[in-house]
Amino acid sequence: MKSVTLIARSLLSLFGIALVVLGILFWTGHALSLLPLHMLLGGLFVLCMWALAIVGFLVPGSRGFALVVLIWSLVVPALGVTQLSLLPGAGHWLIQVLHLLVGIIAMGLGHSLARRIGRRAADGSGVPESV
Repeated sequence: MKSVTLIARSLLSLFGIALVVLGILFWTGHALSLLPLHMLLGGLFVLCMWALAIVGFLVPGSRGFALVVLIWSLVVPALGVTQLSLLPGAGHWLIQVLHLLVGIIAMGLGHSLARRIGRRAADGSGVPESV
């Protein structure tokens, strides 16, 4: 479980940073041809959140927070896929800011869950490595 948590957390950081950089490039009107890469990385980011949520469900004391992470991980792609049709025109920048905030919150939630899983494992109350 420790290795899954460590890998998912590391990839969450890597994908998250790449997504923010790409998002800023798009926002400034650059690298729009990389939108499919942004969407692919977003999907991988969500998969990392799901991996952390699954491990969180297996670790006593983390289940409630794992559910929050799982629900938030469904909000991220829902907003990402629909954002172009939301509030078109001059006010669309609000949706872009919302998308950025949702992604940053997702990173924070994923990291918080990974820390919680790590603390539970250190306390000895986590799931054994063999599960």
